[in-house]
Amino acid sequence: MSSVGLALVVVGLALVVAGLARARRPWTRYRELRAQDENVARYEAWRGGVRNDAKTGASVAMAILRRQALIGVGIAVAGGILVLAGLLLG
Repeated sequence: MSSVGLALVVVGLALVVAGLARARRPWTRYRELRAQDENVARYEAWRGGVRNDAKTGASVAMAILRRQALIGVGIAVAGGILVLAGLLLG
C-alpha cells in the first residue's frame, strides 16, 4: 500500500470515528424529544383535544439536533469515501 493510500485510510478512519461521535449525542437527544412529543400527542388525542401544530421550543430543538446529527453523519460518510479511495489507491 502506498503512503498516500495509507494516509487516506488513516484520515478517513479518523473522520468516521469523529463524525459518528459528533452525531451520537444530538441523535440520542432528538429521539428522546421525539418520543416525548409523541407521548404528548397521544395524551391530547386521548383527552379529545385538538393539537396545535405551531412551532414550539421542542420542535425547534428537534430540528437543530437533527441537523447536527446529519452533519456528523456527513463527516462520517466523507471519511468512508476517503477510506475507500485510500484502499483503491493502495
